[in-house]
Amino acid sequence: MTLDLPTHVASARHDELIATLPADFRFGVATSAYQIEGAVAEDGRTPSIWDTLCRVPGAIDNGDTGDVACDHYHRMPEDVALMRGLGLDTYRFSVAWPRVQPHGRGPANPAGLAFYDRLVDELLGQGITPWLTLYHWDLPQELEDSGGWPVRDTAYRFADYAELVHDRLGDRVAHWTTFNEPWCSAMLGYVEGVHAPGRRNFQDGVAAVHHLHLAHGLAARRLRAAARGPIDLAVTHILGNTTPATDSDLDREAARRADALGFRFYLDPVLRGSYPADLVADLAARGVEIPVRDGDLEIISTPIDTLGVNFYRSFKASGTAEDGSTTTPDGLPVTRGVPVGGLPTTYLDWEVMPDDFADLLTRISRDYPGVPMVITENGAAYDDEPDATGFVADADRTEYLAAHLAAVAEARTRGADVRGYLLWSLLDNFEWAYGYDKRFGIVRVDYDTQARTPKQSALWLRDTITAHRARHA
Repeated sequence: MTLDLPTHVASARHDELIATLPADFRFGVATSAYQIEGAVAEDGRTPSIWDTLCRVPGAIDNGDTGDVACDHYHRMPEDVALMRGLGLDTYRFSVAWPRVQPHGRGPANPAGLAFYDRLVDELLGQGITPWLTLYHWDLPQELEDSGGWPVRDTAYRFADYAELVHDRLGDRVAHWTTFNEPWCSAMLGYVEGVHAPGRRNFQDGVAAVHHLHLAHGLAARRLRAAARGPIDLAVTHILGNTTPATDSDLDREAARRADALGFRFYLDPVLRGSYPADLVADLAARGVEIPVRDGDLEIISTPIDTLGVNFYRSFKASGTAEDGSTTTPDGLPVTRGVPVGGLPTTYLDWEVMPDDFADLLTRISRDYPGVPMVITENGAAYDDEPDATGFVADADRTEYLAAHLAAVAEARTRGADVRGYLLWSLLDNFEWAYGYDKRFGIVRVDYDTQARTPKQSALWLRDTITAHRARHA
């Protein structure tokens, strides 16, 4: 496949930093099953919590659903060929639990597994390493009906499912990620209610976090025991720094609380085998406990080989509400995230923060040494405008990617052990509660025709990979 449209040249500083990346650095893209596959009722797949939420009036912008999405289930070979044409060496995809194990328990669905069997073979045939994520938010609805992630049994059901997938694909897939962004599953799904399953209960959210961690540890142990060759076990977290909005005691304490609940709640149990003491105290002040049982933290801290880092933005924290109050109606101290300010923003009004990205990676390597990192998501939605041929000259996204890849290189110069960059996303897709209006892809998808057209950012990535390989030839 030849892509000969004009490309964007990154700044000289970006080029200099990117040129320092080592020969074995990974360049890839990421997607998730519900966002691209479609075919939600084919070959034995049953509803997930996202199929259900999409039927709730007003839950998803424009009433969009993932029923068809990018039709990747039927167009997979075309999409793999696109990746090959861009020179990518790694593809991170997720497996749809309700496609593989339709009821969330019991035997595997052979037709569902067969799709991922074909995908893995297609990738390997094109020289692309498959990087498999077991869970990217599509819990089988039947398990949610039984209580979902706030219920401990769901962790054991996940471990069973992980084994089923590994039994079929473990002979060819070496890279296994258990979860994508447990924070989103727990906090957006069970506390804020804006993601599936759309519940709003803080205690349920805290219980969900613990059971997601437990499920990770249980699955990691089973996968390691069942490995038939080299295996790389990972979990992916969405992470960002939180700093005080001012130097006041209120704001410093708000930043500490936010960091405990949004950052250390996720990394400490996996990488240190404990929950942060200040977090436990903060939760107790709210009358909430983490439902830990004897032996849980030993399971949760089962060693991993790679930490997946998803980064989009960081925040400042204020201990003062917009109305000037410093306590909530429940008598708790205010913890309010506020923009950094003075920075460019994406179509989602998310601030563009490559310098903070480098700082984040440096912090992780300092505070949690010894575990290599791979950037498993980083990207931006912009208000793409295609020309008559469908091509998108997305200089803004191209510059975003160049700046953030350079930030990874900068972090490496400070000692951060980052071994790859898998951008989000290959394709425009179903962007959860935002529906199809917010486009993150480096390949444009015309949802009426399903035509794929590489954007300017895709061509920049292709040229960057080509130059990298030439340097190390």
